[in-house]
Amino acid sequence: MTTHDVAAPTISQLPDRPAVARVPLPKGSLPSLTGMRWAAALLVFLHHIRNFGYFGGESGRLVDWAAGPGAVGVSFFFVLSGFVLAWSARDGDSAHRFWRRRLARIYPVHLVTALLTLVLAATLIPGLRPSGTGETVANLLLVSSWKRDWWQAVNPVSWSLTCEAFFYAVFPLLHVFLRRLGSRALVGVMAAAALLVLLLPWANLHYSLDWTLTSNPAARLPEFVLGAAAGCLVRLGAWRGPGLDVSLALTVVGYFLTHQLPNGYSTSACTVIGLALLIPAAAMADLRGLPSFWRRRRLVVLGEWSFAFYMVHVLVLRLGEQLLPLRHLPTALALTVTGAALLVSLGLAWALYEGVERPGRRLLLPRTGR
Repeated sequence: MTTHDVAAPTISQLPDRPAVARVPLPKGSLPSLTGMRWAAALLVFLHHIRNFGYFGGESGRLVDWAAGPGAVGVSFFFVLSGFVLAWSARDGDSAHRFWRRRLARIYPVHLVTALLTLVLAATLIPGLRPSGTGETVANLLLVSSWKRDWWQAVNPVSWSLTCEAFFYAVFPLLHVFLRRLGSRALVGVMAAAALLVLLLPWANLHYSLDWTLTSNPAARLPEFVLGAAAGCLVRLGAWRGPGLDVSLALTVVGYFLTHQLPNGYSTSACTVIGLALLIPAAAMADLRGLPSFWRRRRLVVLGEWSFAFYMVHVLVLRLGEQLLPLRHLPTALALTVTGAALLVSLGLAWALYEGVERPGRRLLLPRTGR
């Protein structure tokens, strides 16, 4: 969830890669993916607005229909993370340098928002108070959501960082495997990963696996692998998926299909195929200079703030709930409260991005390692 507008690396032919004739892609950046990050973060925000129950009556039912499946925004981030890491992987990079870069991306904001949460828990929002020291330490070490009871430890949304930390841990080995594959084998990996995403909710419902499919890092790994395989295909110049419009339409259909299926499928299963096509399609639009709504400058800027926005927005909502509990409001008032929460979250996101995320990355990384 922390991938930035990335520049394409210079790609040398690897000796252990099957010799397949491909047209090399031009170097460039992928701003459409950054713009899409904002859309995904906004979906998660609206999903939580729906959960806090500001809207009542007919408007509440409309918000439930439109934002109920919004948690799939996190699935977008997981697929995107795999895609961008595979696309931007550096030849000859060491696992240590890779892990250091990823830690520098996520940890400054994680640490600051965790400390902010603990302060709020001790003063204004006692409901955020951790159950014990172990829960807090596990959260700070990015391992808390491996324990089911701790999945929302400290900052409630930071469970996704436990998943990301696990993805980062396995990526160097995963990339060694994926880089050896040709295009057909990579398509096979994508198909297998997508099938796992579809089968896990079914197995959980029918065989009572007792897995928390939302927050268990192992359960979310197939989404990351799916994105990484797609990133390798694009990097090889072998992507043959549909264009941006068709991919977006498939994703939207999957999004609203979640209303028709049991709850376990709403996490990612209904949208995973659409996302697996949408993210490479957006990247290809940028690489080929094709039109893309998501490349607009304001969306890209908001996308750059999206990680900080994601990390702070639930704290804003919880604080508002504590100070002024409001539920099932008239539509106009509910829209006003939602707009105020959005603006406050955006203001804090900008402050975190400019005051913590960027300087923290500069502090933790030497100039040559960024």
